[in-house]
Amino acid sequence: MLDLVIDNALVFDGVGHPPERLSVGIRDGLIEQVASRIDQPARRRIDATGLWLTPGFVDIHTHYDLEVEVNPGLGESVRHGVTTVLIGNCSLSVACGEPADLASIFQRVETLPAELIECWLRQGRRWQSFAEYLAHLEQLPLGPNVAALLGHSALRVQVMGLARSVGGLARADEIAAMQALAAEGIDAGFCGLSVDMVHWHKVGGVWAGRALPSHHADYDEYAALAEACRERDAVFQVTPNPERSSSVWNILKLGAASFSRPPLRMTLLSALDLDTQPALWRIYAPFLWAYNKLAGNNLRMQTLAEPFTIVSAGPLTPLFEEFPTGVELNNLREARERRALWQRPGFRQRFASDWQRPGMKTFHRDFSRIVIVQAPTSEWQGRSVAEVAAAAHRPPIEVFIDLLASADEDFVWVASSANNRRSIRHALMAQRYILPGFTDAGAHCRNLAYYDGAISLLRQAVQTGFLSPERAIARVTGEPAAWLNLDAGVVAAGRRADIVLLDPAALRTPRPEPLLVNDPALAGALRMVNREARPPVRAVFVNGQLVADGQPLAALGRNKAGRLLARRSPIRGLAAVRQRYRNRIDDLNFDHGLTDYWDIFVMKHRRWPNIWLHVLAVFIMYGSAALAAATLDYWWLLGIPLSNVLGQFGHARFEATHVDGRDALFSWRALLALTRLALLVVCGRYRGEIARVQSLVRR
Repeated sequence: MLDLVIDNALVFDGVGHPPERLSVGIRDGLIEQVASRIDQPARRRIDATGLWLTPGFVDIHTHYDLEVEVNPGLGESVRHGVTTVLIGNCSLSVACGEPADLASIFQRVETLPAELIECWLRQGRRWQSFAEYLAHLEQLPLGPNVAALLGHSALRVQVMGLARSVGGLARADEIAAMQALAAEGIDAGFCGLSVDMVHWHKVGGVWAGRALPSHHADYDEYAALAEACRERDAVFQVTPNPERSSSVWNILKLGAASFSRPPLRMTLLSALDLDTQPALWRIYAPFLWAYNKLAGNNLRMQTLAEPFTIVSAGPLTPLFEEFPTGVELNNLREARERRALWQRPGFRQRFASDWQRPGMKTFHRDFSRIVIVQAPTSEWQGRSVAEVAAAAHRPPIEVFIDLLASADEDFVWVASSANNRRSIRHALMAQRYILPGFTDAGAHCRNLAYYDGAISLLRQAVQTGFLSPERAIARVTGEPAAWLNLDAGVVAAGRRADIVLLDPAALRTPRPEPLLVNDPALAGALRMVNREARPPVRAVFVNGQLVADGQPLAALGRNKAGRLLARRSPIRGLAAVRQRYRNRIDDLNFDHGLTDYWDIFVMKHRRWPNIWLHVLAVFIMYGSAALAAATLDYWWLLGIPLSNVLGQFGHARFEATHVDGRDALFSWRALLALTRLALLVVCGRYRGEIARVQSLVRR
């Protein structure tokens, strides 16, 4: 008997195939059947007529490392259909290091509520190794599935101590120790490692105002950690320093493949349409195509499905961490201390100078686009600072400083600094080498709310048509899961029963504005959330268990539903990783399970326009060689590179499968496979080979 059958749903598989009206049968947390009709008895049946059935959404960028300890249901993400979250981003994790040190880092850089920090510290750490930490995660009553990156800042604190980790370079023996710990963590089950170079990500506590530990590393330290990931084909997540262009070049050098080493599976933050750099978005697509397709690397950037809007409570805002006087204000926890700082001689002038200083900025300084949400003068609410200043015949910077100094947190303002042009935002979300995500779920609880990032992408796709529904769903399910090498994001027999039922009509309604609520899950702390009267997400199943039916169920976080997810196909050794990359079928490097090169070759050549171009290329290649030998006119040999160009054109135009650089130039295995392809096509037997190999992959 099946546990559950969902009938009559329009099923999207998460891979991008057109949807079909099917039934889905679930038993023991797995999808057992996907068929036009399931007559097998079941303990429960759901008639999903009029609904879409999709894989659960995968959130690739969260900061739930602390919250999952005190609120393992993670209902704010689950209510929006998220069934898998990746924690440990931006060099932050709690897997190692002293808890008090880690708490001061998390509270400042991710502006987590003090109530959450205190609750976590009271619990105490219950693990002494990476394996114990992962076992601890598995034992929690998780709502969604959780996968984890190991944070470089935590590694630095563990090896160097907090004081030295935020003060300078590591010694050679300390770098070796961090590399060994990174390797141990990945072998234990972490998906990879994260580093962070951003100068405005600060720590709190005794060393308030210092950049994160990861920021203070040099290239040799980053390279050692990257090598631990490269040797295991694990994820290396990195955030560059926008003040230093050299950081970007160093990152690209870290990720680059060569004939002697495989590429690094690297994800880079972030591909945003910055207001301060309005032309920057144009370079993402050509750069990523050249870096991945031509150079054979494996880089993904991340983008956001909405305008990047931050709500700020007076001077307490991550936007101020970008300049020195803003850092000074964020260093102080009490309003009276900040008011005293504003009264110090010269501080206002220094703040105004920092605000207006030219140079690279990620946050604009345009007062006409800084809107007042709350202020002592109620009629100012909803107006920009520039409008209020114009009415008072005063410079906007003076009005802004007065509001910050006098009202402190009672002055609430909002500004959006990226992704404001809809057509460009859509182009970024549709780009094959950019993963929609970057929600920061669990961080900046009072400043932003993108828990519904996947639903927002689907809404925009349905309402504008910039992506087909099946492609949009694949972008937030199967594609990120395959790239991260996680067992998630696909509806198919034998896969995890992480499923969402969607009301497509609700996707045509506008996205509501986020709300600020007192969240009991965070001991009553304020959290900005996404709510709507008729949510598109009608039901959420994690490992076959119903965890939300429009709202998170009461049992969420008490009864275990989610699991700890490790990499689907762990691997070790540069030779093994190099072979995997040579044999990858597509850019996702999905673990296809094939070992014979001929079978892999067939999976790369299944579309007939591409096949016929390759047959033509084979005839040109052998014909050119034969004519050159017969006539001794070696100009005929120019037909050989022409045949190569034909094959590359076939892949670029008709079948975007991966072509290894060595196979493209010359390898005996590629030559023999091409010859066999041409002979089987001429004999009419190649269709049978395609069917045979596809059945192998399905099994």
